[in-house]
Amino acid sequence: MESLARGGTRWKRFAVVMVPSVAATAAIGVALSQGALAASFSVSGQQFKVATDRLDGTGFVQYGAIDAQKGGKQVPVAVSGFSNAKIRNLCQSVVVPVPVFGDVSMKLSAGGGDTPVEAKNLYIDLDQLSADATFNNIDIGVAAGSTTKGPGMHKGDKADPGSFAQQADSATLTHVRQTAWATTAGTFKLSGLKMSVAKGKSECF
Repeated sequence: MESLARGGTRWKRFAVVMVPSVAATAAIGVALSQGALAASFSVSGQQFKVATDRLDGTGFVQYGAIDAQKGGKQVPVAVSGFSNAKIRNLCQSVVVPVPVFGDVSMKLSAGGGDTPVEAKNLYIDLDQLSADATFNNIDIGVAAGSTTKGPGMHKGDKADPGSFAQQADSATLTHVRQTAWATTAGTFKLSGLKMSVAKGKSECF
């Protein structure tokens, strides 16, 4: 039986800026120019886009935090963590403005075949998301520093351990579209990895 506090919960086609929400991403743990940086470091002034057909994650946690850019500007984010995640048909893109030359797009794809991308201890700092999502045994309103179902708060995050968070035994997300500031992971196994660089804007969505 479905419940907002316990059991399975399904939210259709939603967009988020801060918690409560769910990260529907598996942003690649490869620093694409000014893209993926660990949250404990200064993030760039650029966001990157991530799209995936399906993410199956176990051990989910989400809480609010602040990312600091190198120039000192602070941006609010929803940090989403998965103990383990499998991602189907992953695309990540970032557009880098180059003086005189113009925009340069870098796009990375993986997990498009029979073998999905696999990640462990995955954390994503995002501020916009749309997806279909199903949660199993979700707890909403737990203190960020007291979560037990996911990988816990990421070391170095600027976040209050007593602030609002949510957690779940597992989460399945489909039709994912998101923008993020940073991502980090313990390990990433990228099957069918492809990367391209092109002049102009060529993004995942």
